[in-house]
Amino acid sequence: MRLSELKAKQTAIIRQVLRTADGGTSLSDLVANRLETLGFVPGTQVQVITKGIFGGDPILIQVGFTRFALRKVEAERIEIEQGVSA
Repeated sequence: MRLSELKAKQTAIIRQVLRTADGGTSLSDLVANRLETLGFVPGTQVQVITKGIFGGDPILIQVGFTRFALRKVEAERIEIEQGVSA
């Protein structure tokens, strides 16, 4: 499941940040690197605080005590494991 699919007030654990298959230095890999630098690393608990009213963009995410506003396409790069209670 992807972080972009999580509903407001739901919590999950990050499994991985997805990269391109070729392993190059494409823009999407730079986004993946930036997400990991911000704390979106495997094993970390995340919670969707709220979603934008127009198509769910942006998504307000909490990682630890920090909140981030991610675009939907960025949240789609984060694979999660649901079933964790808040």
